[in-house]
Amino acid sequence: MLNRLEAQAPDALLALIKLHAADERPDKIDLGVGVYRTGQGDTPVFGAIKAAEQMLVDQQDSKSYLGPEGDMGFVNALMPYIFGTDATMGGRIQGMQTPGGTGAVRLAAALAQKAGMTRLHMGVPSWPNHAQILNDLAIEMATFDHSRPDGTADLDAVLGAIRSAGPDEAVLLHGCCHNPTGIDYTADQWEAIGDAIVESGVFPIIDSAYQGLGEGLEEDAAGMRSVLAKVPEAFICYSCDKNFGMYRDRVGAFYVLADGGDTLDTAFSNANALARACWSMPPDHGGAAVRLILRDSDLTRMWLDELDQMRGRMRQVRATLAEAGTVGSVDLTPLGGQNGLFSMLPVTKEQVVQLREEHGIYMAASGRINIAGLTTGNIEKFVDALAAVTG
Repeated sequence: MLNRLEAQAPDALLALIKLHAADERPDKIDLGVGVYRTGQGDTPVFGAIKAAEQMLVDQQDSKSYLGPEGDMGFVNALMPYIFGTDATMGGRIQGMQTPGGTGAVRLAAALAQKAGMTRLHMGVPSWPNHAQILNDLAIEMATFDHSRPDGTADLDAVLGAIRSAGPDEAVLLHGCCHNPTGIDYTADQWEAIGDAIVESGVFPIIDSAYQGLGEGLEEDAAGMRSVLAKVPEAFICYSCDKNFGMYRDRVGAFYVLADGGDTLDTAFSNANALARACWSMPPDHGGAAVRLILRDSDLTRMWLDELDQMRGRMRQVRATLAEAGTVGSVDLTPLGGQNGLFSMLPVTKEQVVQLREEHGIYMAASGRINIAGLTTGNIEKFVDALAAVTG
């Protein structure tokens, strides 16, 4: 039976990791892997997480099952940070824990499909796993251009996609810190998007994987909240992997906004059934640590301070790149106004290879770079190499 399988192409990012690891040049630069790095190149465990994990060691008295909905203390503790002071929006929002933001996106797509969604509209470029999940579920996908060549969001494209869609279709939006472009919608653009969703009846699915890494926790949630305040129903997919630094612990949550408690209860009976068939129970450890942090004021302050430091470092890197202006044929100025870990450079695949082979700079073939891979010690080398390759 196994002879019927066809070999699949290896994941390009995993292949890039191996190439970088095998490179013996001491000044090599890794701009590919999508994790935060300090100015020393480390991906640390948050101090707040360490403290919460020690509390788990000392206090946790069971590893028994929690059920497919996971740690509801974790799910509920997150809600004020995601949705604001009226965290349930008058009882219209419920949630459940998932294995990372990926699990939440998978559950959202499967539940929308079960509810009768016929097609999903998605801006491109997008996180590659979005399309992979949709393809695996055999969901029809329509794409629109997310950004313009000048480094701003293409509002006309997203509004055109939304207005062309019907009530049995969905639109997938990034909540903030767009992956891979770093280009977010402005407050006015979010308002226009919300109005268009109401007019067309299209179902919104919002993927919020980087809250707090852009402008701030409140600022990064403002656009999504403006849409949720207008629409009758939506799915929200959330990840703590980045803003708590818990990549390998897979900490995520899935929320449903709906009118009426009966609709919410029915939606979650289906969501629990889908989760049970897919992963049965979500991993508990990371969610439990986040719950302890958000319930302890001292740990909350420690986490917020660490998050501020992350965001501040990335904003400084972006400012330094923007100050470099046009390097070779690449204008780095727009990167200063973008958000989060990622940005896209207008370079060819051949130039990406040249950067890697001649200068030891590793990045995705698409031109996506991880801003956190740059430091005060290597950013000058990166700029000079970019000038040499694209000039």
